Amino acid sequence: SLQADSLRLFACLQLGYRVMAAPVLRVSTPRWERIARLLVCLLGILISLYAFHVEREKGRDPTYTALCDVSSSISCSKVFSSRWGRGFGLLGSIFGNDSALNQPNSVYGILFYAFQLLLGMTVSAMAALFLMMTSILSVVGSLYLGYILYFVLEDVCIICITTYALNFILFILNYKRLVYLNEAWKQQLEAKQD
Repeated sequence: SLQADSLRLFACLQLGYRVMAAPVLRVSTPRWERIARLLVCLLGILISLYAFHVEREKGRDPTYTALCDVSSSISCSKVFSSRWGRGFGLLGSIFGNDSALNQPNSVYGILFYAFQLLLGMTVSAMAALFLMMTSILSVVGSLYLGYILYFVLEDVCIICITTYALNFILFILNYKRLVYLNEAWKQQLEAKQD
């Protein structure tokens, strides 16, 4: 019935409001965490920009040799120009190779690291949760691409492995942030109750 649907919609909106109205914490994240996040994200953006450059140059000139192309089995341009170098090897199959979503993985890397950097400047509990969820996705994606790199392409990509390590470091930073903010929130609740 219309009334039941309206009540369900109202309940969902209330739940959404409660989630979005997460507590504002009157704390600052530790200085080391902010510096580490800045360094990791900037390095991730720079490496992703370099990966984008290599892929673009290899597309223009098949004889192009990147600095990260050490040998036939240690070649980042071989990986970037493979099927798995765009849309994680999945988006082209799902949405089509000409889809706007089927971008080079480096574009997703640039967006991810910029997002982690900008959202990481806030001290919101919701932001911390969202940072953690996207970090989990990046680590799962890194494991998937690492598997493809080693077992399917049988290649070593220094740039790729570096981004996998950066993703794992961000995962740890985001986990530590969640723990830190949870403790700060508990202390604020205890202070209000006293």
